[in-house]
Amino acid sequence: MITTTRSGTQRRHLASSPFEPRVEPEIEHFELHDRVSHQAFGLGRVVGTEDEAVTVNFGARTMRIVSPFPKLEKL
Repeated sequence: MITTTRSGTQRRHLASSPFEPRVEPEIEHFELHDRVSHQAFGLGRVVGTEDEAVTVNFGARTMRIVSPFPKLEKL
């Protein structure tokens, strides 16, 4: 497994390392009109999608949320 350091260089995980390799988070894919729940904004519906973001209508406000969507889950 290859990881990236703060300087942007990559380093590989050594098999003899006592530490577990970093697991890349699985980024959820959202479709237009998906019902979603956000930890801070509540229930909403996806009204726009981009490669790195989704636009969600939460009723009182519409928010653009950038990937990897840590507080957003599909219902």
